[in-house]
Amino acid sequence: MEHKIDFTTFVFSVSSAAFMGLGLAPRPGAQKTEVDLELARQNIDLLEMIKDKTKNNLTADEDRLLSNILGEVRLKYVE
Repeated sequence: MEHKIDFTTFVFSVSSAAFMGLGLAPRPGAQKTEVDLELARQNIDLLEMIKDKTKNNLTADEDRLLSNILGEVRLKYVE
């Protein structure tokens, strides 16, 4: 059975990498978290680019999801 990646899964994947960089989630296979602000910033930048490039081309639910996740990860980065 082939698993198809949809937009929501893609956004969650990028945001998970940002949260890992912020030390809020462990990396796959790791027992502990570690902060890597460069990794976090790169993935926040990716989410921002996705938001810019998909403007007016998302469903209302997709737009809300992306906006909410981007807001959350930016807030955590500033903290």
